[in-house]
Amino acid sequence: MQKKNLQDPANRNAPESVGQKANGIVVIVCNYNDDMKHHASHRAGDRFVIAVRDICGAMPLLLPALGFGADMDTLLDNIDGVILTGGASNVHPRHYDGGEPRDKNLLDERRDGIALDVTRACVERNVPLFAICRGIQEMNVALGGSLHQYMHEQPNHFDHRRPRDKPMEVQLGARQRITLTPGGLLQDLANGARQVMVNTLHAQGIDRLADPLVVEAVADDGMIEAVRLADSPTFSIGVQWHAEYRTEDHDLYRALFSAFGDAVATHAATRIKGANMGRVA
Repeated sequence: MQKKNLQDPANRNAPESVGQKANGIVVIVCNYNDDMKHHASHRAGDRFVIAVRDICGAMPLLLPALGFGADMDTLLDNIDGVILTGGASNVHPRHYDGGEPRDKNLLDERRDGIALDVTRACVERNVPLFAICRGIQEMNVALGGSLHQYMHEQPNHFDHRRPRDKPMEVQLGARQRITLTPGGLLQDLANGARQVMVNTLHAQGIDRLADPLVVEAVADDGMIEAVRLADSPTFSIGVQWHAEYRTEDHDLYRALFSAFGDAVATHAATRIKGANMGRVA
């Protein structure tokens, strides 16, 4: 068989070998984009797809921004994990009694609907959940918390937004220090480190923490940068930074995806065993 040319753009993200059995199915929640009137799209960054495939060892599937009311039971009956991705839009403040949005162009209510619904369903059914950037904000809102619409305007908070005047490697580089909660899951994944540099890039952030969540990391200004579902028997973590970026050389980013992948594989084994027992019965 002729070997693929991995320099070809069509193949650059293809695995070097094919046919390996995936350890579970991970849904990646998409953003809805209608900038082009006649060519609206559902989008998720390729880095999420690659991380799920290469680090988690799972099959990545993209979930369209369906809005509220999608069939969560059918979805969760057939998958083993969910990733809430980042995005340019903000969670609509009506979902947390936050008043009116100041910029209605930065909303994605179809994404809000599917993300809030699937978060609550994952929590109810103990499905592994990994929430990243916008995702941690959705996780907090879905479980009863609130957000700062413009966090950098709050007293004693510095500007966490992307420095768009800088080169891209600086914009997306690990440029902010966070302190990990002693004895927390993230500190364990970071091999006991007390502080880590991350690439946090956000305008909004957690205000009132949802009751079911506990803090796993904070920035130097006290901003919550990571949370965990306190009573979850599986991986249920939210991080404010972009853990999908530079997983090849940032140990904590990679460890997070690896731990999520372990939880996905465990869930898949249980789900498949249950399905097989049902067929026998």
